[in-house]
Amino acid sequence: MSATTKYIFVTGGVTSSLGKGILAASLAKLLQARGYTVTIQKLDPYINVDPGTLNPYEHGECFVTDDGAETDLDLGHYERFLNIPTSQANNITTGRIYQSVIEKERRGDFLGKTVQVIPHITDEIKNRVRLLGKTGNYQFVITEIGGTVGDIESLPYIEAVRQLKWELGNNAMVIHLTLIPYLSTTGELKTKPTQHSVKLLLEYGVQPDVLVCRTEHSLSRDVKNKIALFCNVAPNAVIEARDASTIYEVPLLMEDEQLDVVVLNQLNMPVSENTDLAKWKDFLQKFQHPHHEVRIGLVGKYVELKDAYKSISEAFIHAGAANDCKVSIEWIHSESITETNVAEKFKGLRGILVAPGFGQRGIEGKISAIKYAREQQIPFLGVCLGMQCAVIEFARNVLGLKDANSREMNPETPYPVIDLLEAQKKVTNKGGTMRLGAYPCNITENTRAWEIYKQKEIKERHRHRYEFNNEYLADFEKAGMRASGINPEGGLVEIIEIKDHPWFVGVQFHPEYKSTVANPHPLFVGFVKAAIEVGKLVH
Repeated sequence: MSATTKYIFVTGGVTSSLGKGILAASLAKLLQARGYTVTIQKLDPYINVDPGTLNPYEHGECFVTDDGAETDLDLGHYERFLNIPTSQANNITTGRIYQSVIEKERRGDFLGKTVQVIPHITDEIKNRVRLLGKTGNYQFVITEIGGTVGDIESLPYIEAVRQLKWELGNNAMVIHLTLIPYLSTTGELKTKPTQHSVKLLLEYGVQPDVLVCRTEHSLSRDVKNKIALFCNVAPNAVIEARDASTIYEVPLLMEDEQLDVVVLNQLNMPVSENTDLAKWKDFLQKFQHPHHEVRIGLVGKYVELKDAYKSISEAFIHAGAANDCKVSIEWIHSESITETNVAEKFKGLRGILVAPGFGQRGIEGKISAIKYAREQQIPFLGVCLGMQCAVIEFARNVLGLKDANSREMNPETPYPVIDLLEAQKKVTNKGGTMRLGAYPCNITENTRAWEIYKQKEIKERHRHRYEFNNEYLADFEKAGMRASGINPEGGLVEIIEIKDHPWFVGVQFHPEYKSTVANPHPLFVGFVKAAIEVGKLVH
């Protein structure tokens, strides 16, 4: 298959944050709906090796793949749209490219030659792009290039695209996403920024084959013809991308504009009669026309930046549609919660999710939120650090271990109910002690977890250092908090739940990473269902 793999490159111009990732995912969805095998790759121009050590304020959520790669949040969109897992090969950074080339140089692989951006860095980029096509047996590899054309840091990637277009001939094409701004004072759409962006690409030797134009207003035939004329593209290859009410509408908008047909024709691929988007349209119908609504509080310390919890908010959309329900998220900053204001903060909420994170900031607010959810019988889901906080809260307020804590927050705690494993304590590198990627978990029968998953063994993705301290497990189980999911390899506690509660579950892993449109995550589906049931009882 690799000989006939088609490579599509998605670049961006005029301004950042136009939605290259959503465009790439939408095109991939349309090609997939026509029966083709597709994968998507993100090339990120920053020098960090991966986003694992980046503050969420810098780059939003860090998305983790099955094979333990810490990647850009766009990979979450790729998985949610296509319902196929990504891997380390789907996210390449400048840092990883340079690291690889420097390691080769140190080993003497270049036989003493001077190592340069061209050809050595560009060759490494090209190899990473081709590798996906060779190893994955895909008919299409869509590669999104981060940043904006003209950025200094993106230049090696654009040069690699130029070379690949030359080498691959009819098996490669470039889609350029650009902006057509609207001047309200004159009532005009302005094409000049797009013309300049394409001109800059041409200076680098790259001719875009398709232009996708983000716009607030419809593009007339005259405007499309003008853009086509000045940018050397066919008029039908100027695609209008109107602002959508939800990202999940974008594939259908692109289908209306026949983006997939234009792409298939340019790459000399058959255009099948039927496009199978029935399930997607059914999901969208349920999402846009729900029969219920529930308000669920999301407690975290990055709530000013919604992208920090992107996968969680998307998982609520999937689970909401599965329950015929709109989930309205109440974003609550954990630092703002105290014992005295907690009842006021959570007034009218039908569920509380305590989000993942690292570090001490906002911990006591999370613990107060969990205590409130436990005592007031409000459905609760704790994710990663949220689960650990539930353990700490239970230890303090039910077991009576007043100074119980995680060693991450208080290394001197007399009751380290959350602790590092012995093997991790000597590792000093950031990320070196992390449990990353998919691990198995055995579910105990006749538990809430069993009711949710309906299977004995599951696999979920992790991103954390600290674990439940099994020295305390017997005390917890005696007091009513049971471990309903255990990692079979190390006996580590993966899922905790409280028996005498309508719905109280904490998970050490990140279920949100695996939720997709086609397969909403059962934990979120169950949580939303419980919130609806509680709402009915209240009313």
